[in-house]
Amino acid sequence: MLDEKNLHADDASIGSLLCKRQAGHTLPAQLYISQAAYLADCDAIFAKHWIAVGVDCDVEEPGDVIAIEIGTSSIVIVRDDDMNIRAFHNVCSHRGSRLVPPGRSVVGKLVCPYHQWTYDLDGTLVLAPQMGVDFDRSLHHLKPVALRSIGGILYACLSDDPPDDITHLINKAGPRLAPYDLTDAKVAFETEIIEDGNWKLTMENNRECYHCASNHPELSLSFHSADFGFDPEGLTPTEKDEADALAKAYEEQGKIWETQGLDPSAIEHTVGYPTNFRMQRLIIAGLGESQTMDTRAASAIPLGNMTMSGSGDLHLWGINSWNHIMADHAVIFTAFPIGPDKTLVRTKWLVNKDAVEGEDYDLDHLTAVWKATNAEDANLVALAHQGVSSAGYRPGPYSPFTERALDEFATWYVERMTAHGYAT
Repeated sequence: MLDEKNLHADDASIGSLLCKRQAGHTLPAQLYISQAAYLADCDAIFAKHWIAVGVDCDVEEPGDVIAIEIGTSSIVIVRDDDMNIRAFHNVCSHRGSRLVPPGRSVVGKLVCPYHQWTYDLDGTLVLAPQMGVDFDRSLHHLKPVALRSIGGILYACLSDDPPDDITHLINKAGPRLAPYDLTDAKVAFETEIIEDGNWKLTMENNRECYHCASNHPELSLSFHSADFGFDPEGLTPTEKDEADALAKAYEEQGKIWETQGLDPSAIEHTVGYPTNFRMQRLIIAGLGESQTMDTRAASAIPLGNMTMSGSGDLHLWGINSWNHIMADHAVIFTAFPIGPDKTLVRTKWLVNKDAVEGEDYDLDHLTAVWKATNAEDANLVALAHQGVSSAGYRPGPYSPFTERALDEFATWYVERMTAHGYAT
């Protein structure tokens, strides 16, 4: 049960808690469980940073619309008649009604359900009944939202002054994603899970594989656990041999990737930057083709101009997202806070737009690994939230070998909250 004192911590106490966070340790409890911290996160993180919101193929044709809840706000993403993808605040310019319910729809125009104010897909107000002949519709268009498509993944920022270091993500991730041509893919399947935990716990869980061997038997078939760090002094002779063999495999495979135009180097754009992201290409275990139960490709038609084997698993982590892009398919994840103790995790499986279900791919084969892994992660996040909500919780130490990315994320979080005035 949530501690009522913690749940109602005020903004002043949020600032003191941010200042008390000890390097190398998890956050104080109230930063995970209080309503004040949730609202502060919605304001300082989800309203002022570039947040992953979906993929280009969410809106394939003119008139395709998807509405996304981002913390306490909502945006609408549309494909207009000129095939441009645009984003607007999901708020009517009349009296503030939500225009579109969450999820997908197809429209000719955006029509407010309250008083039927009507907008073209470029946000222009074209009809405002009973407002008089002198009413200037041009002053009441929908408020635009900054939107960038980076290799087919959509990022939005609600702020009127979005961080300009999005150019680093564009310049670094764009070329690496380009061979997969996700802009011309399709969503083969999509799921939504409500995790019973704070969004920061969801992101912490995603940024380490310390827990994988004991909790993710399906995912571990295609993962090398040593990719996510290990204590060299704690290895058995067999484990040391395996780690040495993997290091040699990366040395050899890295040279092959370079000849194929696939950059193998890791990118770290985390602490000290507004737009937090990491990128890395990993060798797939087993048969090496894909994250499936048999580690074989799930789709017979590769993405973009990729060849089917040997390209590994391109990881891209962001503020609220993680992605696995392989030659045959991509799995795109986004996480959104919906309360101090609730997080929506949305997962999309992308395949080549020409791939036919039942012929070129089997849906169960495509989705089995991450359906199972998502369910397992949801259970772990719930356990973690139950723990941080308890009287016995105290911030614990991160492993310097396998949880460095978590420490960096917590450090980044405190930096950003401080930069936005929640601590001095």
